[in-house]
Amino acid sequence: MGLATISLIPSNIEPLFWLAVFLLCAYAIAARAPGGYFLHGLALGVVNAVWVTGFHVLFARQYIANHPQEVAMMASMPLPTHPRIMMGIIGPIVGVVSGAVIGVLAVIASKIVSGRPAAAIPRQ
Repeated sequence: MGLATISLIPSNIEPLFWLAVFLLCAYAIAARAPGGYFLHGLALGVVNAVWVTGFHVLFARQYIANHPQEVAMMASMPLPTHPRIMMGIIGPIVGVVSGAVIGVLAVIASKIVSGRPAAAIPRQ
């Protein structure tokens, strides 16, 4: 999605693609993780934000050319003349939020997929 969101996927339908990715990831976590579904989702969101933000920073000119709404939002934020820096600051925040969403979806999916209760981190 990091490369696809730069120029292939229009920003008006991008949230639908992210929803599909989140649901697929939540299902995969619920089906394969031994427990700690929320933490797996949170970690996945943070790691995902690293490479997506990296692509957006590397291809900032193309991203800006294809995302006028995001450019308008950046204009009202601090450092409006430095979009790469703003992407680098906002990216990890989006990663934590999206990771929390994936984590919650993974907990819900774990209850549906396996019928087993969502396990917390095992105590040692």
